[in-house]
Amino acid sequence: MKRFDGYMHGINLGGWLSQCDHTKERYDTFINEEDVKCISEWGLDHIRVPIDYDLVEDKEGNYIESGFGYIDKAIEWAGKYGLNLVLDVHKTYGFSFDDGEEESGFFENPAYQERFYKLWDQLSLRYGKYSDRVCFEILNEVTDKEYCELWNKISKECIQRIRKNAPDTKILIGGYYNNAIEALKDLEMPYDENIIYNFHCYEPLIFTHQGGYWVPGMNTSFRMPFADTYKNYSKYTDENLDRYAVDFSIYDEDCIMGLEYFENMIAEAVRVADERNVALYCGEYGVINLATAEDSLAWYKMICSVFDKYGIGRAAWSYKEMDFGIIDDHMKPVVDELVKIL
Repeated sequence: MKRFDGYMHGINLGGWLSQCDHTKERYDTFINEEDVKCISEWGLDHIRVPIDYDLVEDKEGNYIESGFGYIDKAIEWAGKYGLNLVLDVHKTYGFSFDDGEEESGFFENPAYQERFYKLWDQLSLRYGKYSDRVCFEILNEVTDKEYCELWNKISKECIQRIRKNAPDTKILIGGYYNNAIEALKDLEMPYDENIIYNFHCYEPLIFTHQGGYWVPGMNTSFRMPFADTYKNYSKYTDENLDRYAVDFSIYDEDCIMGLEYFENMIAEAVRVADERNVALYCGEYGVINLATAEDSLAWYKMICSVFDKYGIGRAAWSYKEMDFGIIDDHMKPVVDELVKIL
């Protein structure tokens, strides 16, 4: 399987230029040059930088030059410390993976789609020259499966527009169900040799999102260890996750969660990537800060061993805060060991 060299071991800078209150104070203080230097010193090779359209566009679609300045700064810092960078549009006008953002209409409104293309016209015009160390992720986490066919058309048009300004920049694309592995098979065949298939992985969700206040059906007081039986994983999933089905029946119910779960989980992604000769990248994976640090480390070790086995690049979610922060106090007991395996 092809490898996404230069993007094998990374971390997200979530909450800096995306999923935030979009104030100058936030932009100026949440992430600074010392943070990027720290990531480099950990031995990682890249950062993923999510941005919302709010950073660079006002509600009428006029561009905000100061917003592009923060992207410039991220690219400058990354270059200074030898890191590559994934530029990820996390939210576009009319669409967000997060219902709380109250963005809607993108998949039904050609004008919103044209605004999306024009945003990428701007981004590719400005940053295509950094193709040796910056790649593009055109949109974070398409949600409903019903958008699949339309998303394939939109993403192809977007890639064609990008290619006018950035002919050899690597472009990441994921599918429905929030970049689910099962959606990879339904993506368009790679447009060219510089397309990367992107997925996100927080499996098993009942462990990585235990107690998550935003998770439909979740009891916010629910906690569980990582080393638990498949029987309990099945039971807890049924009790706490609405409209989310996982078949744990293929495992001995009395056995403890193990490597075989992650091997089976990743198998479909590897099959599709091999079949289409495309590299794989996991743009987000992580554990909520309500799990113990020791259990979180055990999960990271297991999933990263599978990523390593198949040569899958990845970026952990997330560097700080955002309910998953790796440098937060919660993770201090294990952070030195953790950053060696990300």
